[in-house]
Amino acid sequence: MSESGTRHRTAADGIDGRRFRDVLGHFPTSVVAITTTDAEACPQGLIVGTFASVSLDPPLVSFLVNHSSSTLRSIRDAGRFCANALAGNQERLSRKMATGGDRFEGVGWTASPLGNPVLDGIVAWVDCTVENTVEIGDHFLVVGRVRDLRIESMRTPLLFFRGGYGDYLSSSMLVLDRLIGG
Repeated sequence: MSESGTRHRTAADGIDGRRFRDVLGHFPTSVVAITTTDAEACPQGLIVGTFASVSLDPPLVSFLVNHSSSTLRSIRDAGRFCANALAGNQERLSRKMATGGDRFEGVGWTASPLGNPVLDGIVAWVDCTVENTVEIGDHFLVVGRVRDLRIESMRTPLLFFRGGYGDYLSSSMLVLDRLIGG
């Protein structure tokens, strides 16, 4: 039992699940929409906080997705995906894409060179083919080979930290803005 008297699920190695989530919540993560299209060319997507660069040569990136993801099947079937770095003003889009239902209703996008949705208003995108998928715990690690990529805007990125959303603005950017009067 925890100090509050409630019972928490404990992993086989003795780590309390709630404590694990609470501590890891203190590590800020990016908010990335992973997109693809299904067999009927309908857009599919999910939100991840685990997007990372893996290798420069060859250019590889990765993300983790829960076993229960309905979008994972579409990504595997299509053999491709696009990672969209959400901007600081796209919290609503992140919440919409993190829940069920029609995640793309009212969402503007264009097709990437591989045919994946590139969302309107994002910071940057990375278009990939699936290189490898590895089952790890209750998730799959999806590794993608980068085929194209682009910076879309100089907006600040959306971040997730301590259970909430925010955006990032570096102190050097603030100093530069003050110096040039921006």
